[in-house]
Amino acid sequence: GVWYEMFISDPVAYLFKNADPQGSLSANVSNATVRALSNMPLADMLETRHTMSQAVRTEVSPKSNEWGYKLGSVYIRKVHFRDGQMIRQIEEKVVNRLRQVTAAIRQDGANQVSIITSRAEREAAVEFGKAKAMRPKIVGEALKAISVDHDVSAALFEILETQQVLEGGAKVTLIPSGESLLSQLLATQGGTASTARG
Repeated sequence: GVWYEMFISDPVAYLFKNADPQGSLSANVSNATVRALSNMPLADMLETRHTMSQAVRTEVSPKSNEWGYKLGSVYIRKVHFRDGQMIRQIEEKVVNRLRQVTAAIRQDGANQVSIITSRAEREAAVEFGKAKAMRPKIVGEALKAISVDHDVSAALFEILETQQVLEGGAKVTLIPSGESLLSQLLATQGGTASTARG
């Protein structure tokens, strides 16, 4: 469908130079539209309706001025295609355009995610760096406060040493205090020998 505006510029010419000005204008606009569409590449036809409207207006205006009226805005709303192959071409172009737009949207989304992720990683790295830099100071201040009381510092270091031994997974042999190690080993060895004889 084609929509257009018409203004009377010369009332005498409008009334006497053409018996049916509105019919003539309608026919001229229709014919000019068909010619404009026929000469236009399909991609332009689908994307630039404004160019089509200008072409129709440029073609119709000289004759309409002679008949006493001006053609205003021309708007081509719908283009009906009867050729099956042309319809398939249009469908393919529309589908391809939708794919391109979808791919561009996806790529833009991926780019935005990448930018946000890298920004977050950078900020996290800065904060972790600050925390690492502050750790020695905090630990040093805590150790300084602990070292004021000798009993507390001795207990702390004993606990830390025990924790390291337990986490190390090494075998630990506990020896009772107050007795000599050699006599205990001999007693154990003697007990094993007498058990074997009996």
